[in-house]
Amino acid sequence: MSAPEASERTQYGERVAMSAEERQREIVKAARRTGAVGVNALAAELGVAKETVRRDLRALEDHGLVRRTHGGAYPVESAGFETTLAFRATSHVPEKRRIATAAAELLGDAETVFVDEGFTPQLIAESLPRDRPLTVVTASLPAAGALAESENISVLLLGGRVRHGTLATVDHWTTKMLAGFVIDLAYIGANGISREHGLTTPDPAVSEVKSQAIRAARRTVFAGVHTKFGAVSFCRFAEISVLEAIVTSTFLPTAEAHRYSLQGPQVIRV
Repeated sequence: MSAPEASERTQYGERVAMSAEERQREIVKAARRTGAVGVNALAAELGVAKETVRRDLRALEDHGLVRRTHGGAYPVESAGFETTLAFRATSHVPEKRRIATAAAELLGDAETVFVDEGFTPQLIAESLPRDRPLTVVTASLPAAGALAESENISVLLLGGRVRHGTLATVDHWTTKMLAGFVIDLAYIGANGISREHGLTTPDPAVSEVKSQAIRAARRTVFAGVHTKFGAVSFCRFAEISVLEAIVTSTFLPTAEAHRYSLQGPQVIRV
């Protein structure tokens, strides 16, 4: 963060000096608590000018803590912060449903499928056809539950330690099971995807599961909302070039989608 810069805010009727570092820490806490912050609201809450808030957001973006948007910012998931499955089920839901439907249409003649942890992969699982035999391997308890009652779908739930935030299994039990499979198609999620750093996630244990799933798969499809693009998290688990396709929404600009396609995958915007 930038060097201390004095500012003031109202607290219990008194003016309290706050340095730039303290102010930026409060901004990060607010962004992580609510999922997004706005310049106008922050300026009012912190008692500083809008340009000061914009300068703070630029500094925080330079440190990889937030991504700026028009009029605000949202937090970047990192080794110290990751949203829960419950939170993901409340954000960008219509966009995620469109993406999941389009991703499921890429199934082709695949008979064995890996479904990653996360809300968008869970929606993909729910979108898979029920009128044909299919074997689905997953570390996600919610994805397994969504498919378990289908007579035509055989579900293999990977064993391991269950992460409370995402309700998915990790660690050596999970990767050892995955290493024994050859999978036709893997549907992979990520906390961030960038042309420079590839696909990233905050947790090393999750990274290992994703890496093993990609190694086990003949084809790999990434599905994610537009806010994932350009974001970089702690653990890199794949390069863009390993992907057969990227499925996202039209909120990702055409020019940026084209830049990703130059690294190999087909980019589908819905």
